[in-house]
Amino acid sequence: MSVVQSIIIAVACFSAIPMPFVAWDEHNMRYMLAAFPLVGVVVGACTWLWGSFCTAFGIGPFLQGVGYALVPLLVTGGIHMDGFADVVDALSSHASSGRKRAILKDPHVGAFAVMGIWSYLAAYAALASELDPKSLPVFAAVPVVSRCLSGIASLTWPLTRKDGSLASMRSKADVKHSLVVLFIELLSAAAFMLVADFVTGRRALLAALAAFAWSRYVALHEFEGLNGDVAGYLLQVVELAMLICIVVSGRLA
Repeated sequence: MSVVQSIIIAVACFSAIPMPFVAWDEHNMRYMLAAFPLVGVVVGACTWLWGSFCTAFGIGPFLQGVGYALVPLLVTGGIHMDGFADVVDALSSHASSGRKRAILKDPHVGAFAVMGIWSYLAAYAALASELDPKSLPVFAAVPVVSRCLSGIASLTWPLTRKDGSLASMRSKADVKHSLVVLFIELLSAAAFMLVADFVTGRRALLAALAAFAWSRYVALHEFEGLNGDVAGYLLQVVELAMLICIVVSGRLA
């Protein structure tokens, strides 16, 4: 039953979906990060439903784009955007790595974080408003890919500290089997994208890998490791990079 418990904990931790109480102990959290992409499946399904609704009822592109930007926030409660905002604040300080890590722990919201959130959401909504309906299946798989990559990074990249929430998740995880599951989930999502639209799917996956590499550079060069905030930053950057590529690819087709 530890798999079911891990899924419940993952959904409870990484989304705003109500879940029954489960003890957050070492046994129940073994496969928590492996279950992380399942939240992406929910986000992707809701995204697909919103896109299908807009197409069926002739909803205008502006409202469509805003809806696409809000769906992930409504499902997740903005947990990853919070990490993105903290990282933007820290990077904007141009301080030492130690000072940047201290900014990540600061509960206050800085001006650069606010500007970063608004810029991200505006760019996301604007890009999504230009989405070709034919690319919707590929777009719906984006939240799964981003969470697979974030989960892989969380289990393999060096950490900034040994006592943070992410360190606790890793210490309780069955790392070997969780990584196997995450790679299977990633390959499954990639296969789905390629079958849905080979050209656009391939381009989006390449964009995801490029964003993944960039996020690793940021994590190691700017913060000397990964923590929960940087993992959230990674997820958001991957999703925006994939969306840009999907929209551009649709225009080039």
